[in-house]
Amino acid sequence: MRLVFVASDTNVAQQAHRKLVERYGNVPAEQAELIVALGGDGFMLRTLHAWRALEVPVYGMKLGRVGFLMNKYRLEGLPERIARAHTASLFPLQMQVTDAAGVEHAGLAFNEVSLLRQSNQAAHLEVKLNDAVKLATLICDGVLVSTPAGSTAYNLSAHGPILPLDANVLALTPISPFRPRRWRGAILPHRTEVILRVLDPGKRPVSATADFHEVRDVRTVAIRQSGDQGVRLLFDPEHNLEQRILDEQFAAQ
Repeated sequence: MRLVFVASDTNVAQQAHRKLVERYGNVPAEQAELIVALGGDGFMLRTLHAWRALEVPVYGMKLGRVGFLMNKYRLEGLPERIARAHTASLFPLQMQVTDAAGVEHAGLAFNEVSLLRQSNQAAHLEVKLNDAVKLATLICDGVLVSTPAGSTAYNLSAHGPILPLDANVLALTPISPFRPRRWRGAILPHRTEVILRVLDPGKRPVSATADFHEVRDVRTVAIRQSGDQGVRLLFDPEHNLEQRILDEQFAAQ
């Protein structure tokens, strides 16, 4: 198999990159049948964004702080591990933003799209699902829409639900909600379009972020799951992503 190795800029990842290239060779990305990403989850997200157009699977090895999307690092036996690996398909969220100047922006998120207040003033947001207003005013620090793969990241820290990978749902989770005080969010069918409108953008500015792409001073944000821009991740059988998501629900608090 023609492999291309990509690594984060940490010393440990760069050293592993040199060893793996020496052992297994390295081809230009455009000729690769598989991408091997060396780093943490943040680097994996950047790899998915950078090389998504190649439409080849990605096999990650953990050489960073967080490795939920990664396999364990080992130098030996890589071809055999790849041959045994399970495939998980991830479909990103599409973010369409109109900012305060009327400029349109777009972004993709494999984890989540989040809105956050930019000042000491709480955000005032209208929440619409498809064509129906569900919350006329949500007062909060922010709100996020998460994919199943991202549900154990920022979404979980905001007390959102963990979603099974094959559940075909998204999580809509408020961040420090003030009104409605007891609203904890919703689980949505994956084809739902979420439209978030900032009610007082001048006094209460809000930013929107798709993974690591941020737009500031937003007025409206439309979010929907893409059905044709998916990526394939490979996982060792003993560390497959579906099992990790299930196990996370029983992790010690």
